[in-house]
Amino acid sequence: MHAFDVLGDPVRRRILELLAENELRSGEIVEVIHAEFGISQAGVSQHLKVLRDAGFATSRVDGARRIYRLEPAPLQQVDDWLSRFKGFWTHKLEALATEVARGKKERGE
Repeated sequence: MHAFDVLGDPVRRRILELLAENELRSGEIVEVIHAEFGISQAGVSQHLKVLRDAGFATSRVDGARRIYRLEPAPLQQVDDWLSRFKGFWTHKLEALATEVARGKKERGE
């Protein structure tokens, strides 16, 4: 599955956001996703399987629990693909930074 196919699903993107903060037990992920999307434990498990199979996440067994962790390599591939488009917004962000700095200077900050 292509990285953008994986990232195209809002549930999987949310799971990745959660894993970007910390390793989580599958039960913790299920709690958040169920609360936000109304998806069952089985549904969340399917999304976690897609993330594992695509290399976005890994899991390890800790007793009766499964702990999930984000794997950054596929995200680097996405960033590499996006890099060819960064020229469209980089100069605008630099101009914004200049204006913010100018405003701070005028205010004496």
